[in-house]
Amino acid sequence: MRTIIDTNQLELEDKVVEIKRVTKVVKGGRTMRISALVVVGDKKGHVGAGLGKAAEVPEAIRKAKEDAMKHMINIAIDDNGSVPHDFVGQFGSAEILLKRASEGTGIIAGGPARIVLELAGYKNIRTKSLGSNNKRNVVLATLAGLGELKTPEQVAALRGISVSDL
Repeated sequence: MRTIIDTNQLELEDKVVEIKRVTKVVKGGRTMRISALVVVGDKKGHVGAGLGKAAEVPEAIRKAKEDAMKHMINIAIDDNGSVPHDFVGQFGSAEILLKRASEGTGIIAGGPARIVLELAGYKNIRTKSLGSNNKRNVVLATLAGLGELKTPEQVAALRGISVSDL
């Protein structure tokens, strides 16, 4: 169940994860395009990723940022700035293991996953990237994993019991 987030009220930061030059061969020769992957977040539990393609770099980044704002999700953060429980996020052949961490651990994550976790607002988390190292798939696997996390309150509501019985 996706909730629509009003991005106008959020103070968003964005980071470019990847810029690629893409070539298409046509009858008249080759046409160069730019593909950009951007992650947007407010460091308070909202994060999204988007892909933009254009003839020039600034235009591709702008399109990717707009796409990321359209695909923002709410995420669960516990009291010490970590995930509520361990989880494996999957997208394509990329898998990312998200593990709880105690206070003072920091963000232990590789490249693309680190950007997503920083912009999401996590302070203490451990991750391990499994499978593909494709930056786009790693970012989307991280978002898929974060989107599936549930707080203890949500689990108790689903089971129809109180949080103390959980």
